[in-house]
Amino acid sequence: MLRAAGVGLGDEVVVPAFGNVEVAEAVAMAGALPVFADIDPVTYCLDPFAVEAAVTPRTAAVVVVHRFGRLADIARLHAVGQRHGLLVLEQGESEAPYDEIAQRRERAAYLDAKLRGVRTPDDGDGHTYQQYVVRVPGNGRPDRDAFARAVRARGVEARVPVKTPVHRLPEFRRCVSLPETERAADETLALPVDATLTKRDMQRIVSACNALGGLLLPAF
Repeated sequence: MLRAAGVGLGDEVVVPAFGNVEVAEAVAMAGALPVFADIDPVTYCLDPFAVEAAVTPRTAAVVVVHRFGRLADIARLHAVGQRHGLLVLEQGESEAPYDEIAQRRERAAYLDAKLRGVRTPDDGDGHTYQQYVVRVPGNGRPDRDAFARAVRARGVEARVPVKTPVHRLPEFRRCVSLPETERAADETLALPVDATLTKRDMQRIVSACNALGGLLLPAF
């Protein structure tokens, strides 16, 4: 895709470091250099302001990855591309049937209303809840990893969505400031909202999470 668009040796491509090492690998395979920009802490997608700050005379493209069922601010990202003459490419997530999305939204709404001591996801911009990602800030409570172990011990299939940001991986290690990416990698936890979950399953998730208590950091 990048090569077909004329991106190659000597070019830079702005990409997220929060997940999807395949994106950075594709840039490298095209002969270009992946340049990591920070994410928006609400959508977990590229922050348009961070993308603009990462643009140099060698920047040829931006690869936008939509994350967890939330869309990136694609209008602003395209505006950045237009100002700097950049190709803006999008990587989406697989579409689910409408009834499945509706059921996930129903389960997400239940968790939004019942969960305590974790920061629940923002439901704006038509969130389809490919993953229901909460924040575990670690303020007066176990940190995210300890929290995950504790809820798993109570029968909840919680998982860490991004264990290591791409800019920390040996093959792409960069000395770059990505505070929101780092914070999201340390705090995020995906809880199940599958359409197959029963009411008892949902109650178990709430009970397991709320049993750990804790304080919240201030909102963003």
